[in-house]
Amino acid sequence: MYFDVIVLGSGPGGYVASIRSAQLGMKTAIVEKECLGGVGLNWGYIPTKTLLNSAKTLQIIKKNENLFGIHNQIKIDFGKIISNSRNVVNKMRERITFLMKKNGIHVIHGKAKLKNGKKIEILKNQKKIEECYASHIIIATGSRSKIEEKFQKDKIIGYKEAISLSLLPKKMIVMGSDSIGLEFSYFYHSMGTEVTIIELFPKLLPNGDEDISDQLKIYFDQIGIKNYTSSFIKEINSSKKGILAEIQTPIKNITLEADIALSTIGTPIPNVWDIGLEEIGIHTNKKGFIIVDDKYRTNIDGYYAIGDVIEGPSFAHVASNEAISCVENIKGMNPQKIDYNNIPKCIYCYPEISSVGYTEKQAKEKGYKIKVGKFSFRNLGKSICDNNTEGFVKVIFDDKYDEWLGCHMIGNNVSEIISEVVVARKLEANNYEIMGCIHPHPSLSESILESIFHAYEKSIHL
Repeated sequence: MYFDVIVLGSGPGGYVASIRSAQLGMKTAIVEKECLGGVGLNWGYIPTKTLLNSAKTLQIIKKNENLFGIHNQIKIDFGKIISNSRNVVNKMRERITFLMKKNGIHVIHGKAKLKNGKKIEILKNQKKIEECYASHIIIATGSRSKIEEKFQKDKIIGYKEAISLSLLPKKMIVMGSDSIGLEFSYFYHSMGTEVTIIELFPKLLPNGDEDISDQLKIYFDQIGIKNYTSSFIKEINSSKKGILAEIQTPIKNITLEADIALSTIGTPIPNVWDIGLEEIGIHTNKKGFIIVDDKYRTNIDGYYAIGDVIEGPSFAHVASNEAISCVENIKGMNPQKIDYNNIPKCIYCYPEISSVGYTEKQAKEKGYKIKVGKFSFRNLGKSICDNNTEGFVKVIFDDKYDEWLGCHMIGNNVSEIISEVVVARKLEANNYEIMGCIHPHPSLSESILESIFHAYEKSIHL
């Protein structure tokens, strides 16, 4: 069967690429070996955010039980919370199936194997069941996390297992404090698990702005999420109760016992093994990522790659934008290029964390002379009304040209207000223009305006 475009993988890059391709009038097929939606929808951003919403709701009730007059003990049905997250996944999967039918996209279930002549073999149980051809083939097969070999033991799990445990563990060790580690630490702590984070670097969220990392540690210490930074696991073994881990900290060695450990420190590996790259001659780098140009073309004409199979930020929203750009380039539409320094990053623990652009440290290392402003949510009317005053907004501007270099937030619902910064940076708005934009009162978005006022010594509410 012949198609104009065949997309390998149905994650946020793949299914968006197929829809945009069909919208532009190209006969399109998508190949998926498992479930539509890819890892992100089935095991990543959708189910985790559903779990975190349950945790946040529970924490709001506990935090405000005196205000609401709640006197009975709150009971958690952990199994129902997990099953609800799977129900949400099913609904989203049905939505993607609907979009495939609506746009006339041919869905092929099976494993794709690239062959010369822009041919694709479809395999099931290692047997060829179908053969397809296309003028353009887009590889969007995503990535997976590899747990380090020394941690590949019973009772040590990855994010897939963490999202579907049947029983709530009493004690859990979380290895690493990236977004996955932080989100699961918050979720399981909220459910009643005793959580301990082990982080090799000196700060939680080591790639984040240092002020954000410091604030996060303060809050986690307050609510009882134990964390050891500049520390690592020397040895981990099975015990009668679960696992026994020997931890080296800056001060001394300690031994921790837990029911289970979650590893989030594996290296992301692109899913390019055994799909026929070598036979076609498509180039990869030393890390295994497919090499592409600024139009997502590989070194072989007619073959493209987007999302986690190429090197860059590993986010669903990045893959989706790459998908649109790639397909529009195929159609000769000359779309605008993605600015990879203007990608919003969000972590959905509580308090939420959002950021875009340079951290303060990075801006200084780049040689900028900077202006920095901060505004705490404890001084914001909307946050006081919501009884959620943890955190702050921090802005970083270039002192010479007023370029908005970066913004970093920690607090309630900051994932909803970071987009204002992304748009302003895209439009190259300076401080004068932003301070002239009236924000609604009371609202969380006022914190952005107030932090800019602070950077330029015009604060009203500080």
